Amino acid sequence: MPEEAGARQGREEIMHNAGAERGSRQPAGMPEVRAIGIDDVAASLSAGIADFVRQPLFGLFFGGVFAVVGVVIALALTVWDMPWMIYPFAIGFPLVGPFAAVGLYEVSRQLERGRTPRWGEVLTVVWAQRARELSWMAFVMLFVFWVWMYQVRLLIALFLGRMSFSTLDRFAEVVLTTTQGWTFLAVGHVVGAALALALFSLTVISMPLLLERETDFVTAMITSVRAVFASPVVMLGWGVVVTLAVLAACVPFFVGLFIVLPVLGHATWHLYRRAVAPA
Repeated sequence: MPEEAGARQGREEIMHNAGAERGSRQPAGMPEVRAIGIDDVAASLSAGIADFVRQPLFGLFFGGVFAVVGVVIALALTVWDMPWMIYPFAIGFPLVGPFAAVGLYEVSRQLERGRTPRWGEVLTVVWAQRARELSWMAFVMLFVFWVWMYQVRLLIALFLGRMSFSTLDRFAEVVLTTTQGWTFLAVGHVVGAALALALFSLTVISMPLLLERETDFVTAMITSVRAVFASPVVMLGWGVVVTLAVLAACVPFFVGLFIVLPVLGHATWHLYRRAVAPA
């Protein structure tokens, strides 16, 4: 009898260990994701600020490129007599932010390794991404941005088609003082939030992952979504923080992006390192 009891206990332990192994097993070929907490977000943001302070010129350069592009497009919309498109453009502009932060990820990666980033090395890495899987992610992001701008035009036609507005002031008056305008704002922001949520889930982890590892962009996107599902409240909270910070930075004619974009870019790298186990 004691022998049977010992054998039974041994079988139960084996079954328990096997079940635990199955519960923690990652899909074949997939990077291992880890749940994170608010303290991880705070630590990542602190590390992002520290990286920017250590290498401010890189941050100012990449943030400046993003800001200049925003200013040029805003001026172009004014010249083309479409100043009313500046607001939806500014709302959707953060959608392509992760791609603009690739250079910042590389700076943080080198600082993490104890190296001093050099301009030639960083720019070479950024340029090399055109031939890697990360370029496909850029296509995905630009496509979603195009969908966002297209649906804005569609909603304007549906809700404000009978109204005329040739200036930004007139557009604001129509939107803020009419029932159709408030409906347009409500529907537009709901659609925009859905697009932003989808793109955030696909890119928050995939961009730094593709920079660091040789994997395909589909695997990277799946890993990013899995990381969001592993810590949904924390990750979505981070997405809200990023969106609000970038929008606030766009208000003074995109000038705030010189500081906000590099800090968020560096912080995203550190968040990725906490959310995905080392290879």
